[in-house]
Amino acid sequence: MKTKLAVVFSLMFFAAAQAQEAAPVAAPAATAPLDVAARQVYLIDAATGTPMFAKDADTQMPTSSMSKMMTMYVVFQALKDGKLHMEDKLPVSEHAWKQEGSRMFLNVGEQAKVEDLIRGVIIQSGNDAAVTLAEGLGSGSESAFADVMNTQAKALGMNNSHFMNATGLPDPQHYSTAHDLAILAMALQRDFPEHYHFFSELNFTYNGISQGNRNPLLYRNMNVDGLKTGHTDIGGYGLTGSAVRDGRRVFFVLNGMQDMQARADESAKVLDYGYREYGLYPVAKAGDIVASPTVWLGTAKNVPMVAADNAMFTLPRSARAGLKAVASFDQPIAAPIAKGQQIGVLTVTAPGMETKIVPLVASVDVPRVGFFSRFFTKLGVVFGGKKA
Repeated sequence: MKTKLAVVFSLMFFAAAQAQEAAPVAAPAATAPLDVAARQVYLIDAATGTPMFAKDADTQMPTSSMSKMMTMYVVFQALKDGKLHMEDKLPVSEHAWKQEGSRMFLNVGEQAKVEDLIRGVIIQSGNDAAVTLAEGLGSGSESAFADVMNTQAKALGMNNSHFMNATGLPDPQHYSTAHDLAILAMALQRDFPEHYHFFSELNFTYNGISQGNRNPLLYRNMNVDGLKTGHTDIGGYGLTGSAVRDGRRVFFVLNGMQDMQARADESAKVLDYGYREYGLYPVAKAGDIVASPTVWLGTAKNVPMVAADNAMFTLPRSARAGLKAVASFDQPIAAPIAKGQQIGVLTVTAPGMETKIVPLVASVDVPRVGFFSRFFTKLGVVFGGKKA
């Protein structure tokens, strides 16, 4: 006869006890209030994709030079695909040379190395460098390159964004959201780790002109390692950034601030809030043994049951005590059992968090015993009073 069991965990590797149901969930946890002098804000934990703070995060906004992150995504993809190489040289057109705003100070007609152009875009925020790369990949057309940017944005799930140019210079049809820019920033770090270092470089000199990275948090002791600032009169001052503290990465986007000082201070405030008010709590790692149910008619008496995926959660620190995980499964489990076969579930609850379900699977194959072993086992059940 099968029995249904539930093993309750408080957190990863806590002492576990068999129980029939989880403990009641406490009231939703609260975080400290946060007042941010930015029109749009989005703060997210990279490990779980959990938003920790949002303010008008899905409102369309001018993205200024933060748009250059998409320019870089397309360039990095071209490098990965072998369509472009770091040592390649691209011609600087008059259209690129005449770009307004921040510049790398390219000369019209010169051949600029791709690696220099990348630094010119990321560190110096050069509009001339962005257009030179765009024309190089867009067969001489910045608008053709913008079409690729839009295709890539859709592929990443940036469904509320549209790009008209490679620079972020104002255009009524050029916009994104704080949420979408966070998706893009996470994709850059995830998909191109070999190129992500460009975003943390502090200065670059080209044609005898040295310029520093415009990201103000790179110069503070805050473990920030990217990504991109932006500013136009209509969009205000913005920053998309990322940091890693104690192995935990977060991304943040702020836009619509009144000056550079506000951009630096408000971004620092949001970043500190994420680490101070929220924690990353692992319940089980993929492959961790959660329980070992008994097996019926198998070559082994038990089968180790493991988490199929990482079960980690971003929560307000005040909610930690209410985090509960319940492993539910039937036993005995009839053999044969295949490695990877789902044989249970891990149900995770916490105050204010949507219930999460993680599959639990067999970690090994458990073949069925032979005919005679099955026969005598069943005989023992019938005449010996054993429970199946």
